[in-house]
Amino acid sequence: MNTTALKFGGSSLADANQFRKAADIILSHEGRLFVVASAPGKRSKDDTKVTDMLYACYDLAASGQDFREALGKIELRFSSISDELGIKFDLKSEFSVIGKHLQDGPQRDYMASRGEYLNSKLLAAFLGFDFIDPASCIFFNEEGNLDAERTNTALGAILKGKKRAVVAGFYGTGADGNVRTFSRGGSDVTGAIVARAAKADVYENWTDVSGMLSADPRIVTNPEPISEISYKELRELSYMGASVMHEDAVFPVRQAGIPINIRNTNRPEDSGTWIVPHRKSTADDGRVVTGIAGKKGFSSIRVEKAMLNNEVGFAARLLDIIASAGVSFEHVPSGIDTMSVIVDSEDFRAQRSRILEDVQDSLSPDALIVDTSIALIAVVGLGMVYRKGVAAKLFSALARADVNIRMIDQGSSEINIIVGVDEADYEKALNALYDTFFKAP
Repeated sequence: MNTTALKFGGSSLADANQFRKAADIILSHEGRLFVVASAPGKRSKDDTKVTDMLYACYDLAASGQDFREALGKIELRFSSISDELGIKFDLKSEFSVIGKHLQDGPQRDYMASRGEYLNSKLLAAFLGFDFIDPASCIFFNEEGNLDAERTNTALGAILKGKKRAVVAGFYGTGADGNVRTFSRGGSDVTGAIVARAAKADVYENWTDVSGMLSADPRIVTNPEPISEISYKELRELSYMGASVMHEDAVFPVRQAGIPINIRNTNRPEDSGTWIVPHRKSTADDGRVVTGIAGKKGFSSIRVEKAMLNNEVGFAARLLDIIASAGVSFEHVPSGIDTMSVIVDSEDFRAQRSRILEDVQDSLSPDALIVDTSIALIAVVGLGMVYRKGVAAKLFSALARADVNIRMIDQGSSEINIIVGVDEADYEKALNALYDTFFKAP
C-alpha cells in the first residue's frame, strides 16, 4: 500500500461543508494516513481568514485593549464548524486557555498558531484520527530556522506509532521553548516535513485550484494548466511567485525524492499538477517552455567606469557594499565597462543614500544610474536545453510587442531566461511571451 501525506489549505477547511469534502477525499483511499490542516480560510470573497482574526486579536491584547469581543468572533467560527458537523469537542475550555494567555502575556506566534491547532483538533475528531501537536516534534534552532534533522527524527518516531493522524500545520517550537510559526502559508512546509518523516510515497497538497498554471491568470486569459513539472522548474517559477504552495515546502520532499501532487478539494476528479524529482524532456517532445512568471518591484543600480574589467575585485567590492547595507541582489548583468545590480526596490529604498554614497566613495564610478521601475519575467522549461532558437523567439516576441528589454540573464542550467522590462510594459510583455510559446504553431 502506498503511503500518502496530505495537506489541506485554509479554503479547503473554511467551513463544515469543506470539512466534509476533505473527509471524503481522505477516507476514499486507505493509504492517506497523515493529514496536515490549515486554519479556516475565507468562506466568501468578503470574509476574513481566521489567522488574520487571530493576529488582530493579539494586537488588541498586546496594546492593552479589550480583546474579548474579537476572541468571541473567532470562537464562533470554530463552533459553527463543530456544531454543524456534530463534533463533540470542548471549545469552551480551549478558548478559556487562549483568553488566559492573552490576559497574562500574549505571544504573537502562539496566537497565530491557534487557528491550525484548533482546526486540526476538530478534523481529527471528525475523522476519528489521532491528533499530533507539532509543538512536540517540529523544532526551530536559535537562528529561527527549521531544525530539519531533529524534527525528522522526533516526528518520524511519533508517526511510526500512529495508524492515522492529523498534524497541525504552520508551527512548532522555538529554541526558547515557545511556539514559533513559519511564514504565512507555512502549512505547506509542515505537510512536506510530515511526508518526509513518514517516508510517504506521495505528498498531496489540496487547495482551491486544480494545480499550477503556465502563467498568471490575472494577466493572461485562460493559461494552460501544467500537468507535470520538475523540482528545478518549480524553483525557478516560484522565485517569481508562480506557485500555489509555499516554495520552502519543496526542500524536505525534494531531499527525500517524494513527488508532490497539487489537487483541488472542490474538484477531486482533476489530476492536478505533479511536481517530480526528474522530468524527461527532449527536443522532440513538443514542450519547450513549462511556464512563464514575473513580478514588479525591482531596481537597477548601474555603475559605469572606464577599464572596469581590468580593476581586480571591482565586482566583489560593489556587492559587498550592497550586502553591508542588508540588501540582497537578484541579478548582476555586466559589460566591459558597466556593471548592474538588480535589487528589490523596497529593500533598496530604505538604504538608497547609504549604498550610493558608499559606491561613489569606494569605487569612484564615471556614472552611477538608478532605475526604480523594473519588472522581471522568467521563461522556464527543461525543453529549452534541447531546442535551438528559444532566445531568438523570446526577443522577437518582445520586439513585436514594442517592449524594450532592460536586462537579460540566463541561468547556467539553461532551463530559464530572465528578462527585465519597464514596469509599464510588464503585462504586455507577459502576454506576448505567452502567445509566442503557448499559442503560436
